[in-house]
Amino acid sequence: MKNSLFAITFLMCTVVGAQKNIYENRRFDELSAHHELLAIVPFITYLDLKKNVDQNELKNLAKKEGYAVQNALETYFSKRKKRKKFNVEFQNIEDTNAVLAQQGVTYDNLDIYTIKELCKILKVDGIISGNLNLNILLSKGVPTNFSLLDYFSGDANYGRIGVKVSDGDTGKLLWKYEKGITKKTGKNTTELVDKMMKLASRKFPYDKEKKQRKNKN
Repeated sequence: MKNSLFAITFLMCTVVGAQKNIYENRRFDELSAHHELLAIVPFITYLDLKKNVDQNELKNLAKKEGYAVQNALETYFSKRKKRKKFNVEFQNIEDTNAVLAQQGVTYDNLDIYTIKELCKILKVDGIISGNLNLNILLSKGVPTNFSLLDYFSGDANYGRIGVKVSDGDTGKLLWKYEKGITKKTGKNTTELVDKMMKLASRKFPYDKEKKQRKNKN
């Protein structure tokens, strides 16, 4: 009984904590009314590794992490889309990256383009993008040598991730979710994204169930 009560309390605290890190534009319904297709772009990654790494190597590692998150998000959305959970489509990331490359948009200069410019280039209605701050290489997996106390206390912070959705016509931020990365978050990029998006799923603005609940109210 005590274990069940602890599990319920822990889950409630986790969900509440996730919702506190979520922002949704109050004009979301108006600005996204025409949205049919979204593109996921590579995440801008900042690495602060404990070991000394050559700057060129550091850039390459950051790039790999950014593409790993892009891939993990596509995997998550694809699985949910099969169960008809969303009212928008997601552009294949291979197509996204190919079109960007054809137009001279690379990982290194991605952040100088506006949301409007990227949407025009990719011919989509909105962009899913974000930032990743890490002191480990998450794509290779988090260290496994931790104690039970570390797990429940949330120690061993590995960084922070922020996922955002922006409107192509106005360039305005529509939705954003931020989360710290710890041993409890997930053992690698795919697990991290899967867990964090599941926590935020009831608040994800394109979720059909969320739309239905909003309309009933």
